[in-house]
Amino acid sequence: MKRLIYTVLLTLAVAYAHALPMNVKCVGKATQVVNGGDTLFIFKGDIELQTKNNVIADWYSTTDTIKPIRTNTSYAGKLDEGGYFIKQNGERYCDFYVFQLRPEDLSMSMRPTCGNTLLYLDGTTDAYVYTRPDGSAGTYARTCSVKYNALAWNGEAWADSLVHDSLRLASTMYLPPLYGGTQISLCYDAELREKLELDSVCISDTLQADSVIAINFMLTSLATARENDPHGNNEMNRPTRQDIITSSTSEDYSGALEVAFFSNPTPAVRFFRWTIYKANEIIATRNDQDIRYTFSEPGSYRVICAVNNESCEVDSMEMKVNISESYLRVPNVFTPDGNGKNDEFRVSYRSLKEFHCWVYNRWGKLVYQWTDPAKGWDGTINGRPAAEGAYFYVIRALGTDAAKDAGYTSKISYNKKKKLADESIIGVYQLSGDINLLRRKK
Repeated sequence: MKRLIYTVLLTLAVAYAHALPMNVKCVGKATQVVNGGDTLFIFKGDIELQTKNNVIADWYSTTDTIKPIRTNTSYAGKLDEGGYFIKQNGERYCDFYVFQLRPEDLSMSMRPTCGNTLLYLDGTTDAYVYTRPDGSAGTYARTCSVKYNALAWNGEAWADSLVHDSLRLASTMYLPPLYGGTQISLCYDAELREKLELDSVCISDTLQADSVIAINFMLTSLATARENDPHGNNEMNRPTRQDIITSSTSEDYSGALEVAFFSNPTPAVRFFRWTIYKANEIIATRNDQDIRYTFSEPGSYRVICAVNNESCEVDSMEMKVNISESYLRVPNVFTPDGNGKNDEFRVSYRSLKEFHCWVYNRWGKLVYQWTDPAKGWDGTINGRPAAEGAYFYVIRALGTDAAKDAGYTSKISYNKKKKLADESIIGVYQLSGDINLLRRKK
């Protein structure tokens, strides 16, 4: 009966730059791994090595660099774990290392904590360790594939999400905080076993249903539209940031800003702590899951939420609220048709001490700019009517309520894909967007 042979051609690393490459033919079930320039053979069962094209060479083990294990031959025979090299005409050409796939003897247990889910593996998880010719240590870490379901925020709610990670195999491994009833499946040496055409070897365990320790939340908000806004007509929404709410108030803008804040907790959360600061002064505390608060005075506010249960507490999340006495809004369309209505691109504003607006065409060419917020663009370029369509504006402005050392944080550039951020400091305005020029037919 003929012997079943698996042949893999493996190119070994050359020890000296002047040496010619030497190819080796591996007889047996093995896979080649290049680890930081080092060539490793990892195999399941016996392997034998031969030089390609029957090149005559001497074979050495790194445990005895004086006496070869085979001389004047192309055949090395069966090799145990360890390091090896080849000499031809007295020159040392290449070094390689041979390892047998670790035994399949792992078992797993789990322990949830507030910060991690700990996986404990019993059995051999050691990395492959070898010594290079220069005496330095080389290490090839084993890996594993881990699968589990975890709650993930999808932008609107928490939902189950399958997590599939590749991790370094170790006796103690760390996963994110998980929840009671979560099943974890771990397949070790998955990549190596696939290359060796071997079946996967997996172990699994399930967290106890009462192990509800991990908690999380996602702070969101909803600002209630205010009444008595004299600047609401023909206005586009200004850019917003999820963690910053910016608005303005004054005597002629009597509606206060009411904001609903939502903690969006995961099921294990039991307690809530809300703290609202104006500057560094605490002005309100709450213990409800969700809260509402009315901001009626100018100032910088911080809304901070933290959650916990009987065992764990999550780091707090913060949202900023800036209520400004100055005011700046930008329309999204104007119609320079000479009927006396909305004939210019103008902003709505109040209490500005500095203002500059740039308008660009679709090719990024500056077509108009002005620095007086009471004025605007009449829709002409060098005295001629500009073409209908979308133009791009960039505005920078400072309100009278801006701090003396307040400044801008974004560079001026024509870039529709990266628009300027909304201001995060009271009285500092950094806005950009499209302004549409339309001409009504007469």
